[in-house]
Amino acid sequence: MSPFRWTLSFLRPYRARVVVITALSIVEVALTAFTPWPLMVILDHVLGGQPMAPWLASVTQSLVGTRPVAVLVLIALTGLAMQLLLEAVRMVDTQLQVNTGQHIVYDLRRRLLDRLLALGLRHHLTTRTADAVYRLEADAYCVNDLAMSGVFPLAMSGLKLAVMFIILANLDLALALLSLAVVPFLYACLRFWSTKMVDRAERVKQSESALIDRMFEILSSVKVVKSFARERHELGRFAVVGTGTMQARLRLTWQESWFAMALSMTTLTGTALILIVGGMHVLDGTLTAGGLLVVLAYLTAVYTPLSSIAHTAGNLQQAVASSKRVREILALVPEVADVDAGRDASQATGDLRFDDVSFAYDASRPVLDRISFSAHPGEMVALVGLTGAGKSTLASLVPRFFEPTAGRVLLDGVDVRDYSVRSLREQVALVPQDAVLFGATIAEAIRYGRLDAGDAEVAAAAEAAHVHHFISRLPQGYQTALAEAGGTLSGGERQRISIARALLKDARVLILDEPTASLDALSEDAVFQALRRLRAGRTTLVIAHRLSTIRDANRILVLHEGRIVAQGRHDELLASNDLYRRMCARLSVGRSLDEPESVDEIMHAL
Repeated sequence: MSPFRWTLSFLRPYRARVVVITALSIVEVALTAFTPWPLMVILDHVLGGQPMAPWLASVTQSLVGTRPVAVLVLIALTGLAMQLLLEAVRMVDTQLQVNTGQHIVYDLRRRLLDRLLALGLRHHLTTRTADAVYRLEADAYCVNDLAMSGVFPLAMSGLKLAVMFIILANLDLALALLSLAVVPFLYACLRFWSTKMVDRAERVKQSESALIDRMFEILSSVKVVKSFARERHELGRFAVVGTGTMQARLRLTWQESWFAMALSMTTLTGTALILIVGGMHVLDGTLTAGGLLVVLAYLTAVYTPLSSIAHTAGNLQQAVASSKRVREILALVPEVADVDAGRDASQATGDLRFDDVSFAYDASRPVLDRISFSAHPGEMVALVGLTGAGKSTLASLVPRFFEPTAGRVLLDGVDVRDYSVRSLREQVALVPQDAVLFGATIAEAIRYGRLDAGDAEVAAAAEAAHVHHFISRLPQGYQTALAEAGGTLSGGERQRISIARALLKDARVLILDEPTASLDALSEDAVFQALRRLRAGRTTLVIAHRLSTIRDANRILVLHEGRIVAQGRHDELLASNDLYRRMCARLSVGRSLDEPESVDEIMHAL
């Protein structure tokens, strides 16, 4: 589908507005055709003494008589009225076009965001966030540029060109034909510069996207930047990308300036030529001075749409480049697709079973290898192992963030791929290790777990997560506004609010990625007491790095290189598995499992 046909698809919901805009544009063309005539009447007939056309003389005589001053005022006021009406029509037309353009930009942004949210985590993990934001913010305007600055101007310019040329031909055929002498030159300019500009426009879009990505990276990691005193270093990195982007934009602007200059020189030369030939026609009496002014006015009206077509075609190259980037996103197929009439998971009890599950991001990166285990309602199963063992990936298969490359994940005996994605994820509550909170009030942040929850339910969830007392001491309580990502709260406070959000969801399956990592000992104990009460009847998977979490589990799965190498309760594994004993020994003294010597020791033990 061509960019223009694709653009027209966004105009279909606004057919009525398109009809009104078209009608207003036609009225504008008609008024533009009439506005030069009052000037000619004044110059040739009122001031020049030439006789008026019989119908015009009859009208003026019936309205103001034959006095020249009265006729002058009447014609001048008529011309003024036509000009004011033309400006009013242009204002309404412009406002309606801008309004419609903003609506279709919003429609495209909503469609883009919907598609981005529908894409699987694999896409978001491998694609720069800033690039997606740039496409949503800047590239989305392509549909407005193509429709309101492309389709309509081109169509109306063609109509205006035809009308003005016909009238001009009736006044002086030779001048009308001479006015078209510039067309081949305008076409040559368009052909010469358009290819260069579209290539440079695409490079500018890519450079600007990279610049946004660099700024996003710096600002989202400002704490690290400041902690290492790397402000100047980051400014230097920004300067490298920023300079390249600036130079790419300047090169494109330079091309556009040459293009505009070539167009102006062509039309100015054409105007000078018409003025010379038209002046000669006035001298030999075949054209009046007023007629020459009308010819020049129409010449402007003819050259303006010609230049507009050329200018618009040049400017549209950037919009075409943006539309290409937007359509790339819209063409992506969601990685997780619902089956037709997928099952409703709302009645699931939470019984989980992994049946010989394997997973790989690609053929060279196997992550899970024939994983089989079960987790029943009321149980808490802990996943332990080195970084890269596959713990987070294994948990991500339950809500279908990824699809297994082999085997099945079953919920209540049904393959999770047979459930609708939305209903499945409504039954899974996730508490990540790094709490993510949206900019809102604390009540809204907790209510994100269940949007229809009442204030009492929000407070109950907060109390169960051991955060109610902290919130109550704030001046505005639950209506306290959070800074971006909860930046004004401590890590423990953010985590407890995140836990409250998950508890409020009341899902059948809880996935906890070390939920107490940011809590002090007293808060950790209180949260675990709440979790013990609330996991009754629910299935809980915990990605564990702390002994307190491991000891509380009903069953522990020890993962190594994507396989389960041992499973059992804490005491059983301490007695039977040397790898687990070494892990616990390091955890008990606060040493990371991922230190090089730790890995060497564990590999030696295997």
